[in-house]
Amino acid sequence: MTTTSHFTINGRFLTQRTTGVQRYAANVVTALDAALGEAAATASIATPANAPNPRLEHAAWIRRGAISGHAWEQAVLPFLSQGRLLNLCNTAPIGKADQIVCIHDANIFSSPESYTRLFRMLYQTLQPQLARRSARIATVSHAAARQIARHLPIRLQDIAILPNGHEHALGWNPSCARSAPRFLEEIPGHGERPFVLAIGSRAKHKNLGLLVAIAEQLDEWGIDLVFAGGGAEIFTAGELGGRRNVYRIGRVSDDDLAYLLDRALCLAFPSLTEGFGLPIVEAMARGCPVISANCASMPEVCGDAALLASPSDGDAWMRHIKALRTSADLASELVGRGREQVKTFSWSQTATGYMQLLEQPSSALKTYAASDFSTRKIAVACATRGRSDIVNQTIKHMLATQTRKPDAVVISCADLADAGELASHPDVTVLIGPPGLAAQRNRALRHLKSSVDVVAFFDDDFVAHEDWLAAAMKIFSDESHVVGFTGEVIADGIKGPGIPFAEALRTVKSSKKPPFSWIEHYSPYGCNMAFRTAALGNTVFDERLVLYGWLEDRDFGAALARNGGRLVKSSEAYGVHMGVKGGRVSGERLGYSQIVNPLYMFRKRTMTAAQVAGQIFRNMASNFGRAAQPEPFIDRRGRIRGNLMGIADVLRGRLHPERAAELSAPRKLAPIDRN
Repeated sequence: MTTTSHFTINGRFLTQRTTGVQRYAANVVTALDAALGEAAATASIATPANAPNPRLEHAAWIRRGAISGHAWEQAVLPFLSQGRLLNLCNTAPIGKADQIVCIHDANIFSSPESYTRLFRMLYQTLQPQLARRSARIATVSHAAARQIARHLPIRLQDIAILPNGHEHALGWNPSCARSAPRFLEEIPGHGERPFVLAIGSRAKHKNLGLLVAIAEQLDEWGIDLVFAGGGAEIFTAGELGGRRNVYRIGRVSDDDLAYLLDRALCLAFPSLTEGFGLPIVEAMARGCPVISANCASMPEVCGDAALLASPSDGDAWMRHIKALRTSADLASELVGRGREQVKTFSWSQTATGYMQLLEQPSSALKTYAASDFSTRKIAVACATRGRSDIVNQTIKHMLATQTRKPDAVVISCADLADAGELASHPDVTVLIGPPGLAAQRNRALRHLKSSVDVVAFFDDDFVAHEDWLAAAMKIFSDESHVVGFTGEVIADGIKGPGIPFAEALRTVKSSKKPPFSWIEHYSPYGCNMAFRTAALGNTVFDERLVLYGWLEDRDFGAALARNGGRLVKSSEAYGVHMGVKGGRVSGERLGYSQIVNPLYMFRKRTMTAAQVAGQIFRNMASNFGRAAQPEPFIDRRGRIRGNLMGIADVLRGRLHPERAAELSAPRKLAPIDRN
């Protein structure tokens, strides 16, 4: 690779405290400097006046500006840069278009609680503009690229993947360590008790509290915990809860870190989200076994060379640590695999990629494959009643076509006949119990919750695109803040006479993928929705809401959001809702629920006054407006009678949504309306 272009490197990182982002920049710049010696290219690195000497052999050093920080980057750097500008640490001058910007992750959007308000405001204002204006955006992993494409105005295919490397860790010299040897010698039982090493800060997404929570059990097994990085104050005494086997060394030199890695039982890396996870490859390069979270970028970085566990499952982490403690063969196997895995990630290869982008920003770069080694499990639950022919078609189709096969499928029924042929299907579990959508879903939740990470609820008349489960799992893996997810419905028969199964299949197969969308704070739509089971806690579907399925979904989602969860809708997963008619809901019963359910949810604080008013007004306006010429598949007059009965009960102070089930039997078949 040769080029005659001159480019400038943004050297502001030299004035910053070293974290993974600055380490990436330093190593990429070192590799670029070496590449310059082999190419017909020239470059310079521009820094504030207070920056240390970068000590590069082939790139000129430009040091100017009485100011520093973001002010220097925005006001001074554009005038110092010659040719295309390379920015390696998330930010860049907003006024320059001819530049390459590496954005390491979208954590500022996905985990905003880990950052100060001022920091959030700056990045959330700056990065969207950089995504729009820059010649090319790069990032460090496939997971980070997906996350960036969801939160910033850029297409996934336009993001270059240029990962971290590992070679720097091989150059660390543990014989030059100073603080780590003294620190370990002062630990009681040193030499007899192994220790687990964790590296990180107090940022919430680093999730180091998971390790503190299991420290007592580790102590019983004769294992200590050592926390490095983030300063010695990474945990307060109160946060440690008096655990005697937890030790804090704070920030250490590279040589000291090598000393720790070379002696640790393993590196524990329980982070909820990472753009890459550099300590993983550093540990592997040093021959230290790794236990990592099974989310975000970690599975693709670890490959098959680490033990993976959910970042919310302390028991799984204890099992992995105990396995390494008791099996020298397992530890040796992971060390060998790790040394092979890190060969995937090279600073020289990444520097070559940047040289290509600097010459031609639109270059298509070769990068490592994003193999999925995640251990996460997903289940599908479907509540059905009286429509065995429909549920047989949709569930069999789902099992036959999904590219990510479900780990479990549960059909929740009121009678075994509701499941039809699925009752004897080897890949399906049928649960029998009291009827009612909420009750049937709760039964499925109780059965599945402890065995899976994600549970997807499909209506019995929903036809999912073949990548629905795979797309949902990527979202839950990449986005630690998401607790509820709804896919795109590209055709919905609920608003019309319904869509036959054969037509739904043709629509799913022939339709192009919908334009990308990512909507936050979106109330779940029950025909195709999924939830992170670890976030559910005691939240269940309200069984008092016996009718009007969409509001049951909304009530469930609002309860999760109130606990801090975030709900999204994305076109990354999609399908067709057939809207099959033939339910057993009379117009009176549904009309009653249209009035009482929203008011009941207002009392629960899962709907606002404005939402309630809008919901009731739309329903009544639709019922009264179409009563003269009702649709043949909707009992409008029955709904009006139900509306009036609901209003009468409310005026009497009676707010019991379950009364809808006690009203007269159906006079005419009508669908469960979700509008």
